[in-house]
Amino acid sequence: MALFEFKCPNCGASLNFDTDAQDMTCPYCESVITSDYFRSRDEELHEEQHSEHNEWSSAGTEWRDGEQDGMRVYSCRSCGGEIIGDETLGATSCPFCGGAVVMSSQFSGTLRPELVVPFKKSRDTALAALKKHYKKKFFLPKVFKDENHLEEVKGVYVPFWLFDTHAEGDFLFEATTVRSWSDSRYHYTETSFYDIFRSGGLGFHDVPADGSKAIDDTLMQSIEPFDLSAAEDFGTAYLAGFFANKYNVTQDEVKPIAEKRIRTSTAAEFRRTVTGYVSVREKHSGVSLLHGNVKYALLPVWFLGTTWRGKKYTFAMNGQTGKFVGNLPADNGKRVGFFFGLFAGITAVGTALLYFLAPYLS
Repeated sequence: MALFEFKCPNCGASLNFDTDAQDMTCPYCESVITSDYFRSRDEELHEEQHSEHNEWSSAGTEWRDGEQDGMRVYSCRSCGGEIIGDETLGATSCPFCGGAVVMSSQFSGTLRPELVVPFKKSRDTALAALKKHYKKKFFLPKVFKDENHLEEVKGVYVPFWLFDTHAEGDFLFEATTVRSWSDSRYHYTETSFYDIFRSGGLGFHDVPADGSKAIDDTLMQSIEPFDLSAAEDFGTAYLAGFFANKYNVTQDEVKPIAEKRIRTSTAAEFRRTVTGYVSVREKHSGVSLLHGNVKYALLPVWFLGTTWRGKKYTFAMNGQTGKFVGNLPADNGKRVGFFFGLFAGITAVGTALLYFLAPYLS
């Protein structure tokens, strides 16, 4: 069912957001209703706040009057994940772990997203990606595909904090060059050491950090990047037919993660400017982050859940780009057989080679 219900102005049926048309479509009268039609219900977004100091700005805005009507928060009994749905949502299961979901509270105390990246990939695309993912795994047990039952395929808007900043860096590297030559008596090697200094600035835009405790951070980083240039101003119409995960990790909690990624990327970029040496080692570094700005966005992810032999397997696909990730079980017998066969083959080749060369070695 559609978690956020929008009525067709022509026939009154429920509309869904169509990933192909990138607009609202009616499955009954086939009308196409632009998202701007429903966006007119929302006031203009507040102007983004930008910080001119080293402190990060605050992300998100306040919800408009009436915009939260009918919206509820549902909590998973198993992993604690929270999703946003309408007040008519019946029994469902958690898209993250498959646990039972119950209504936990009114929809309050949360910020309104500033941006949303609409789904570009459909449910069928996610299913096709899973089948393709199976084919690439040589050690996947054959019975896995026969016995497992795909339990969940859900499109979820995952909350992300997006960090913009300017990084100023100073780096001191120790580099070496090696020169070798020989004369009639000796072979010589000369190693020269250099201190190389680099200083400058880099701009970072939309560095993402997952805002949900229920979702594995590594899983979310694995399906990056998202094209944030395609982000739209938030409107509830984009959520029709999808789940929206409520953030339960604040921007202050994930700020160290984003800052670490920025500092690591800054060091890597400066390191790439030191070329033409045999070895390069970072001796000292200093990175300052200036003019920090944070935005709150919802990014599209397809979650697919399946169970095999009592173990839960979760896969994720970037709902914008189609990048697919997820772990699969391995057939240890097939793996051992492969390496035993490889070893046996190498041994057989070696034996044949020795037999062939024996007359020449005696």
